[in-house]
Amino acid sequence: MRRKGSIFSDFLTELEVPHTLSASDAAFAGMNFQSLFGFSRLLNSYGIDSDAYTLTDKDEATVIPVPYLAQLKDGFVIVTGYDDDSVTYRCRERVLTKPKDQFADSMTGVVLLAYPRENAGEPNYGKHRFFEIASSVKLWLLIVCSAVLAVFGFVEAGLWKNMSTIFLTLVNFAGIGVTWLLILKSLKVSSGSADKICGILKEHGCDTVLEQKASKFFGLFGWSEVGFTYFTLSTIYLFLFPQYIGCLALINGCCLPFTVWSIWYQRFRLHTWCTLCVITQCLLWLQFFCYLSGGFWSGVFDNIVPLMAMGAGYVAGLMGLNRVMTFIEKIKK
Repeated sequence: MRRKGSIFSDFLTELEVPHTLSASDAAFAGMNFQSLFGFSRLLNSYGIDSDAYTLTDKDEATVIPVPYLAQLKDGFVIVTGYDDDSVTYRCRERVLTKPKDQFADSMTGVVLLAYPRENAGEPNYGKHRFFEIASSVKLWLLIVCSAVLAVFGFVEAGLWKNMSTIFLTLVNFAGIGVTWLLILKSLKVSSGSADKICGILKEHGCDTVLEQKASKFFGLFGWSEVGFTYFTLSTIYLFLFPQYIGCLALINGCCLPFTVWSIWYQRFRLHTWCTLCVITQCLLWLQFFCYLSGGFWSGVFDNIVPLMAMGAGYVAGLMGLNRVMTFIEKIKK
């Protein structure tokens, strides 16, 4: 899926000029003259000639060859087409349609027409395209290798032999995914998936809950960090040390009182819901029933030393993640 780009990248796409999103966005962000003149110079560096006009008759906007830039009262848009009744244009990653007369009323009259030359294209396009593909391959390579390791760990630990551990593994992976989205929300990183899920129970509910002081464990660690650490290490422990699954059951049991408090706090104190948080609480209870149905609660106090070692691992993982989160937050400021 194409990530959000600048109006410059969108214009290059409409002009069918070869470019990469990262390089063109960086060029637009570093434009020397933040004006129509600067935009024109940037287009020229891509082998695109351009002319700016001020239309005395705004009805001419529907006879100019598309695509072109048009200045509206609230900023520039890319006009991509028109018919007898309406005008179609791109604005902030959206394709909109407006009646001709309304579009004319919203215009200032300033337009920029572009004419790509035969060799038009991004400077060093081949090099930039190579690195763009390489970056994409790295991501998919990480996903594939992680999947292979997960399957190997699942089979090697013999978790496939018991329905309880099969469902437990699925719940753990779901927990990793949900708490990862919570991490992104905590860092205020744009995520369409997180926004869609968060809007199920209450619009902007996740943002409201995550901004509260109570969203931090002892005021130091975000509950999103705690959740991600918990589900990730629980999965790793399950794959590496299946013989100590009773310890994981006990640790899960210690988490359950928090789920009751979290639901109570959102319902009666904040009067709003964080959908991702609620899903996390449900996953913790699903874990409990998996451990219970599999009979893994028997003899949970027989392995005190492994239990302490696992606890130390959770703490170390949480500390490490918190350091990374703090570093990212400082960079963003």
